[in-house]
Amino acid sequence: MFEVIFEVPVREKRLEELESLLADPDIWKNQAKTREIQTEKSRIVHILSKWEAVSALWDDLQVFVELAREDESSVLPDIKDAIARLKKSLNSIEKVYVLSGRDDAKSAFLEIHAGSGGLEAQDWAEMLLRMYLRWAEKNRFKYSIIDILADEAAGIKSATIEIEGEWAFGYLKGETGVHRLVRISPYDSNSRRHTSFASIMTTPEVDMDIDIAIDDKDLRIDTYRASGHGGQHVNKTDSAVRITHHPSGIVVQCQNERSQHKNKAVAMKLLASKLYELEEEKIKERMNEFHKGKKEITWGSQIRSYVLQPYQMVKDHRTNLEVGNVEAVLDGEIDDLIDAYLTMNASQGAGGGKNN
Repeated sequence: MFEVIFEVPVREKRLEELESLLADPDIWKNQAKTREIQTEKSRIVHILSKWEAVSALWDDLQVFVELAREDESSVLPDIKDAIARLKKSLNSIEKVYVLSGRDDAKSAFLEIHAGSGGLEAQDWAEMLLRMYLRWAEKNRFKYSIIDILADEAAGIKSATIEIEGEWAFGYLKGETGVHRLVRISPYDSNSRRHTSFASIMTTPEVDMDIDIAIDDKDLRIDTYRASGHGGQHVNKTDSAVRITHHPSGIVVQCQNERSQHKNKAVAMKLLASKLYELEEEKIKERMNEFHKGKKEITWGSQIRSYVLQPYQMVKDHRTNLEVGNVEAVLDGEIDDLIDAYLTMNASQGAGGGKNN
């Protein structure tokens, strides 16, 4: 039943493929590729272990149901307990299932910026900072404030938090956007209701240690006679070198040196430079994708509203989920809001793609 839903056979086959790749000594020469494979393997192992727990609970439930045919009253508490544990396990595996984006398993950087509005907005930004730090604590993530710009009067203008731990970015990626607070201002002597805005930007920890190791198996090296200006400058040996890097399609060549060995060395250096540039561009493109979600910190662009007066309610405008206990939310109890967004995102096929 659940085996088909969670694509267990597909994942088991993929796990075998990954283990076969890791068994090849040559793969370890490329550290970036090795890390990518190990991350994917870890994600699949995690999902399969969750599936095994669900499968075992399902089998237990079937046994209790059979026993209930003979004496329902004696096994009814066991059936209720098995159903509760099965529901909890299904919720757990669903959460892992929806965290399928390429960067979901990574640690995260979370930036908070106060909108316009002076002390009101700055105080709201500090409240959000506390909310996310409390969330990290409750979920046993290690965190550190790596940058903060506080105001002497009240609140903060901005802050950047590093939240370390597996799946941190996956959980927090949906927090990117404008957060709106409605309350009676503690800074207004007339006790009027104010609306404040702050923006959140979440990005994954990106491996900046770009690996440019070049595997000889990925290269085609051709030699040819260098062209010249004629006369004594014509090279009469095949000293020029052209190198084609198959994975990227990059082609480099060098014919300046009279020695084929020197031309090859220069060409390899050029290839390494181009591969490094290519990897940097990939990182820039991915970071640009994350920043596309950043909106202007103003009315109408909020993803979530936190209303303290005239009533109490937190509403996520993307999922329409409403939570009445605002105090708990501001104390870090945001898992329901996170889960609702992840489920919606996955159902829309926008979870970053299934790469496992």
